Amino acid sequence: MPGTGKNDSVVVSALHARANFGKLLRRVADERRSLVIEKRGTPKAVLLSIRDYVRLAAPEPEVLRLIGDESRRQGTNRLSSSQIDRAIAVVRKQKPKRR
Repeated sequence: MPGTGKNDSVVVSALHARANFGKLLRRVADERRSLVIEKRGTPKAVLLSIRDYVRLAAPEPEVLRLIGDESRRQGTNRLSSSQIDRAIAVVRKQKPKRR
């Protein structure tokens, strides 16, 4: 595999990328690295995982990141949809009805 550049980016020639696209695609997804594709020594394109692309295209608002961190800390990120629905139903039953 060609050398690694800054920020865990793998730099490859366009010819190498073409010949090894499947392997490189798996590496980008599995290792969460970006892939810089060069042609004649000049960077021409970047291949990155869909997860990294979404983070770049639509960054997570800070408040959602904080909520996610808290959910992981409390272990509530592992709840199933049915568990969440049951918890909501319990809270709704306990709440006094408005008139």
